Amino acid sequence: MKTTISAIFLILFCLNINAQTFKAGAAMRDITPDHLIPISGGMGTPEIPTGFQGKLTVRAFVIEKGNTRVAIVSVDNIGWPAYLGDKSRKLIKGIAPENILIGATHAHSCPDAYGFTDENGNTGADLKYLGWCVTQIADAVNDAVSKLEPASLKTAVDKAAERIAYNYYAPQLYDRRMGVIQAIATSGKNAGKPIATLVNYATHPEILGTDRKLISPDLCGPLYDRIESKVGGMAIFMNSAQGGMVTADTRIDPKVDGGKENNNWEECIRIGNLMANEALRIVGSAPVLENPEIYCASKTITFPIESEAMRFVLKHSPIAAQAKNTDFSSITTRLNLLNIGKAQIVTVPGEALPNIGFYVKRKMKSDQPMLFGLTNDAFGYMLTKEDFGGFERYNYVSRTSLGEMTGSIYEDEAIKLVNESPVPVK
Repeated sequence: MKTTISAIFLILFCLNINAQTFKAGAAMRDITPDHLIPISGGMGTPEIPTGFQGKLTVRAFVIEKGNTRVAIVSVDNIGWPAYLGDKSRKLIKGIAPENILIGATHAHSCPDAYGFTDENGNTGADLKYLGWCVTQIADAVNDAVSKLEPASLKTAVDKAAERIAYNYYAPQLYDRRMGVIQAIATSGKNAGKPIATLVNYATHPEILGTDRKLISPDLCGPLYDRIESKVGGMAIFMNSAQGGMVTADTRIDPKVDGGKENNNWEECIRIGNLMANEALRIVGSAPVLENPEIYCASKTITFPIESEAMRFVLKHSPIAAQAKNTDFSSITTRLNLLNIGKAQIVTVPGEALPNIGFYVKRKMKSDQPMLFGLTNDAFGYMLTKEDFGGFERYNYVSRTSLGEMTGSIYEDEAIKLVNESPVPVK
């Protein structure tokens, strides 16, 4: 009898240990359209492309410990509205919708996901293509869940090299810090090899933009290829606070203001490879966490809509109409906080300017703070009220912001969420 009880206790103990084991899984889907469709670099009428360069993907990185399961998703697009993300969330099994973080790389050479219209209300958005992407996102996440396996973790934040990004408005006003999260298999034939390597950095992947008339992942494609060829697993990019205007440093001579730039695929390769090399350098010496803790929280926040340009998009977009929002005086979105081992992450539903990013990171409870920009939504630029409309240089970013209080509301709500959360493991 004692032997039986001991055996049962041992089985229950092993089951409990297994249930509390950190696990990770990753999966990718190719979302390159099979025909040429309009590409968008932001507000205004999308461009008609003439060809392809590289492939567009959706990448899902799922982590789990105990009863907490979280999906981090990156889509090659300028932005991915919540009304598309929510459709995918309904198709995803085994993860709470509020724990599914869907972000965009912000590449400016991808199909229009907003349904931007001209002055007559006409749009070139391909709704069939976008509907297909919705299912591909769900498939990628469900596949990643099926691949969950015991893993260890490495996280690190450090300054990255020069000549990756700069601020077009004020060259030195940008955050050089790059955050890296890497899950490593601990058993089976892939033991010791990365499952996924996540790179978090602030920049506009707009080397090609719409001017080259190519459907392309821009610098993200070479970034992924380099990491995966060097260490294996799946690479994933989550943008950060890159608003106004932190962009790829394609300047031929950084000392010349307004000089010539290399806006070609070769420059995408140079910068993408440099980012990959820096990410692997930064995470390379990080300590391994054998069974890290994870924590995920979320809240719904509301922004007033003061911008007539933004209100016009929401009123006339056939995609925004799917959200069935008839009140264009305000809009709600989801904010997430995620602790993974030593790292702490807060999402940004738009393009926060660097000073907002610096401020929120300074208030976070970790020396490895990260921001996932353009995640869960992408509501244009987010400025502080002091900067909004304050000087001519910011006229465009002010016009394409929801309003004067957007940045301040975001800062307050993000910091509240941080203060309500546990401190990441030191």
